[in-house]
Amino acid sequence: MDIIVCMKMVPDTSETEVRVDSTNKDILKVRLIYTTNEADNYALETALLLKEKLGGTVTLISVGPQKVDEVLRMGLAKGADRAIRLTDELFDKGDAWTTAKALAQAISQNKYDLVLSGCIASDDGYSQIGPTLAALLKIPSAAYVNKVEVLDNTKLRIDRELEGGILERKEISLPALLTIQTGTNTPRYASIIGIKRAGAKPLDVFDAAKLNLDAQALAGLTELDKMYMPKVESKAQFIQGSDDEISDKLATLVKEKAGL
Repeated sequence: MDIIVCMKMVPDTSETEVRVDSTNKDILKVRLIYTTNEADNYALETALLLKEKLGGTVTLISVGPQKVDEVLRMGLAKGADRAIRLTDELFDKGDAWTTAKALAQAISQNKYDLVLSGCIASDDGYSQIGPTLAALLKIPSAAYVNKVEVLDNTKLRIDRELEGGILERKEISLPALLTIQTGTNTPRYASIIGIKRAGAKPLDVFDAAKLNLDAQALAGLTELDKMYMPKVESKAQFIQGSDDEISDKLATLVKEKAGL
């Protein structure tokens, strides 16, 4: 089975105060550490497990500048066979549609049975790339998948997570695209040998011209107006004292808020 995995490099903001830059259209990225999008690690592990079981190839693809190679090389070190990076100023000027269009054009030039991606990107939280990419490739798709079982060369059985903790089981024909839920498996670490071998594996770079795409084809459908930190308009108030004192204070506050 030939599998393509979409990867994304994202800033790690878990332990960093996020601030909006002077353009009001992005965050300040000074001193930020970049890493692989969490959900994409689970997508890659799913692909590697399928490769180990069925054979075939795993190709990684990402959009971004040269530093994205770090993410791709780490994926190659874990067991992927090949990587593709798409880089062009035109890709940076659009939106999720632009990114999906570039990915679709590159993927369509490669042999594949299955396309995988993470269910969500931790930096923007859009969850748009997977479904949009499937529509552009004209293949069936399923989102928030947490189990994949190959029935034969033409069909998969998948479980996917719905709201309220409900799971859905369905069959999907190949080729298909799946967005993988976090926690689906246990992503592996790259071995020392894998890291050494990753440098010898092919990593191809394509710009818009090589993909036969121009500014018109990559024009975004949405425009970011501004980014801003929400205003603090309310706060919690803690009431202390004995049970009777708390009851009296609470009753007084309710009356004040209600205008009684």
